[in-house]
Amino acid sequence: MSSKELGNLVKTELLKSEPGDQTEFDGLVDSGRKRLADAKKQGLSPESQFDLAYSAAHAFSLAAMRWHGYRPANKRYVVFQVLGNTLGIEREDWRVLDKCHRIRNAFEYDGSFDVDEQLLSDLIEATEKTKTAVEKLGPIPVHRKKEK
Repeated sequence: MSSKELGNLVKTELLKSEPGDQTEFDGLVDSGRKRLADAKKQGLSPESQFDLAYSAAHAFSLAAMRWHGYRPANKRYVVFQVLGNTLGIEREDWRVLDKCHRIRNAFEYDGSFDVDEQLLSDLIEATEKTKTAVEKLGPIPVHRKKEK
């Protein structure tokens, strides 16, 4: 996705243009780090590991979107679908995160949990890549910051 495509997502009301906030960005990254670390702890149920890793991936992905001056309008999943543009994440990695979003919804709303060890491993790996990429962004550029 290019910046033009992100602009088109604003026009279709999937994204909102909104200046970034450094405190929000830092909080999302911190939350993602803690949840990812917890997801790797031995002895947790697969459901807990999945929930923690998914939440970490979402926090990192939303932080990247906020860094670029956007916010999802009303669809949570869009943060994963724009990772190619916001962080340069490869298609196969953001597709894992997108798939995990659908599984998370089934778990949350239907009570069905269908995750094997390989998918959990892929989720954690994709979340690690997202974390690494978001940490390289640095502070939100002045021209993208919310006025205080």
